[in-house]
Amino acid sequence: MELAMTSRRRFLKIVGSSALIIAGGVGGFALTRTPTDALAPWARAGSADYTDPRVRALSYAILSPNPHNRQPWQVDLGEADTAILSCDLDRLLPHTDPFERQILIGLGCFLDMLRMAAAQDGRSVEIAPFPDGAPDHHLDTRAIARIRFGAPGSATADPLFAQVLKRRSLKEPYDTSRPIPVSAFEQIASVVPANVAVDFSGEPAKRDMLRDLTWQAHLVEVTTHRTNMESVDLMRIGKAEINANPDGIDIGGTAFLDALALAGVLTREQLADPNSVGFKQGLDMYHALMHSAMGHLWLHTKGNSRFDQLNAGAAWLRVNMKATELGLGIHPLSQSLQEYEEMKPLYQEVHEKLLGTSGEDNSGARIQMLGRLGYGPTIRPGPRWPVETRIHS
Repeated sequence: MELAMTSRRRFLKIVGSSALIIAGGVGGFALTRTPTDALAPWARAGSADYTDPRVRALSYAILSPNPHNRQPWQVDLGEADTAILSCDLDRLLPHTDPFERQILIGLGCFLDMLRMAAAQDGRSVEIAPFPDGAPDHHLDTRAIARIRFGAPGSATADPLFAQVLKRRSLKEPYDTSRPIPVSAFEQIASVVPANVAVDFSGEPAKRDMLRDLTWQAHLVEVTTHRTNMESVDLMRIGKAEINANPDGIDIGGTAFLDALALAGVLTREQLADPNSVGFKQGLDMYHALMHSAMGHLWLHTKGNSRFDQLNAGAAWLRVNMKATELGLGIHPLSQSLQEYEEMKPLYQEVHEKLLGTSGEDNSGARIQMLGRLGYGPTIRPGPRWPVETRIHS
């Protein structure tokens, strides 16, 4: 899901001490470089300006977690009381998500957020997945789901919806002095639907094993050129880039980082070069981040059908919302679950260690999501395209 980048605050270190000299000369550059335009959809969600209840629900659904923040949803509202969800095929991740499994999980998050938002308005939704048939190896132009909105008073609010504007994918170091109580894991597990299984562990030996395995998977992704470049190409560096393209991986939004970008210190070229100081120090910081995990949680399904993937997305959203309610940060770590050749040994290892299976048979058990948990800081939300840009009739 949304790429596990290093802490924005700690990211300053990757440019080395010389950056301090550059930044010291830009005191008047800006009091704040927050990308306000890119964050506006969070403030506008549920606005009374959205008189169509479908648009009102969609204004919350676009805030859902999704891989690399690609926001792959597009919605047709041409039919009364109905929304047709499809995937924007220009927003795929062919290298890290070659079969679009992660993209579908993100769309599953979207559908359940839409359901919650409609219920908050008192309206039920009837979701029919893949009304024209489910895609096989790759997504295509067929609908992901047909959503029929019910009349006012046809649904009651979901308690998890109270967390919608607080929900984050917390890609920050966690407090290693604060263990996660078993009761917190149990409360999170209680909100997972029956069609998805959930397991968790805060036990030190398994925690340490998963810290190392997820770190090794990160190393594979960033040292494989094509998969690393897929991320680098989606980086939005500085306020101007984030506002212009409020998707992908945002880096910046502070006077300091924007100054470094303008000075040519913080660049895609550095982030793409394994021999650069920035790349190497970024690895050091990411190692510390991954090894601050205080527990892990994984969602798995009996098979790996397109329906399973959508269901896993709905479950992940609910896990994320419940963790938020409990004051816990959660950070999706999908690297070891990715289906490309260089990741195959770790893909098999994580399935063998957590499920006792290779994970290679689509008719067998499959880990759909893996994440680390812990107590961490409060951060701002991620950028989003306005809901109006995701709708067509």
